[in-house]
Amino acid sequence: MANALDCGTRRAARVRHLETKLSELLGEQAWRESGLGDPDDVEQLKSRITTLEPQVIDLTGQLEERDEELQAARAANRQAISRLNTARPTEG
Repeated sequence: MANALDCGTRRAARVRHLETKLSELLGEQAWRESGLGDPDDVEQLKSRITTLEPQVIDLTGQLEERDEELQAARAANRQAISRLNTARPTEG
């Protein structure tokens, strides 16, 4: 009798485990089919990232150069305005 009870307990635990696993797999499948899950072409996306990374680095460098040029132009503009303001005769 005790042996049969243990067997039933083990089977019930196994059924719970299999139900949980089935639920997880069905959830993952529904997630993928909904379009919200990971795309199947992950390797293609990784390849695209690898291709785009050098371009991002290059564009970042260009942006930094443009920022430096803009800062220099602003400094030159401030100096020019300052000279114009000090060169004006004062009214009085």
